[in-house]
Amino acid sequence: MSNITAKMVGELREITGLGMMECKKALVETLGDIKKAEELLRIKSGAKAGKVAGRTTAEGVVATFITADGKKGALVEVNSETDFVAKDSSFLAFADSVAKAIVDANVSTLEEVANANTDNGKTVEEARKELIAKLGENISVRRFKSFATEGLVATYLHGKKIGVALDIVGGDSELGRDIAMHIAASKPICVSKDNVPSEQIETERNIYTQQASASGKSPEIVAKMVEGRLNKFLAEVTLLGQQFVKNPDVSVDKLLADKKATVKSFAMFVVGEGIEKKEVDFAAEVAAAAIVK
Repeated sequence: MSNITAKMVGELREITGLGMMECKKALVETLGDIKKAEELLRIKSGAKAGKVAGRTTAEGVVATFITADGKKGALVEVNSETDFVAKDSSFLAFADSVAKAIVDANVSTLEEVANANTDNGKTVEEARKELIAKLGENISVRRFKSFATEGLVATYLHGKKIGVALDIVGGDSELGRDIAMHIAASKPICVSKDNVPSEQIETERNIYTQQASASGKSPEIVAKMVEGRLNKFLAEVTLLGQQFVKNPDVSVDKLLADKKATVKSFAMFVVGEGIEKKEVDFAAEVAAAAIVK
């Protein structure tokens, strides 16, 4: 009990969106293991996933670049400290230049990105430092994904805060953009169920098994309930299993099959995903401190 801190309770509460007392009890029961406590709360509450999965906190933009023949492309996230700077024309131009430099230099690491040349003759790192001096904020190239395909690279930007790029073979650029837009809206985690990590499937299976077992039904019925929920989960989180956002009567899998097209891979960046700004909620901290004493 003494090892359960207010910070741990607050962190679990942010992850699950559940109450302080529920989070404290789960941490006590799991001896302070936050991951196990989250799974326990999901089992008890029936929650589908953590609350913070799609939260965006850092500022910046996602930029894309595709070569004229559509065979190569890149998606990159460039961060700033404030949204004001993220809307600055010179910042936006820098982000676009980074995306192009990634493709032109065929880089594979962030270090190589920094040393890649932009169209103005400066390296990305030199241009970044100049922009920092001009705008007075720290600016960073956080992550990127490059593509080279026998088919086409398609991209979609939603207000520069969500960006998608994909490798599609067959179909045309319009289909590629439609699928990229669908990914931005529906946020699948991978192309097909074969790509879902086995440990994630086992975690979900364990949660569904414990939830179904609590119903008191026979083992055979429980097994069918678990498989049904697992199949529904896989359909919800995979691109091919989802219903196409522009026509919910058709699955993405069927849409691609009708067009004789295949999505090989995709990447989606949400600006600031996984980065938290330091926002102190003093009332929550006091409450958390009080319940763990």
